Amino acid sequence: MCIAVPAEIIEIKEGNVAVVDFGNLKQEIRVDLIDANIGDFVLVHVGFAIQKIDRDEALETRELFKQCYEAIGEEAFPA
Repeated sequence: MCIAVPAEIIEIKEGNVAVVDFGNLKQEIRVDLIDANIGDFVLVHVGFAIQKIDRDEALETRELFKQCYEAIGEEAFPA
């Protein structure tokens, strides 16, 4: 099973690299596959932004992931 995780683009660097925020985790990803801007929410799969998504949908999905992790007793977004 493959899962794409929502993240917000907070910085765009040279070479189609962006820094995204998954909640409490920031990571560099590639944005070769979409036209992305700072502030956009994207779905990230294996280090690539694969699709832009609506901010509300992204935040709702992030909350659902958090609830799933809490239900199994693990921290979803470690500090």
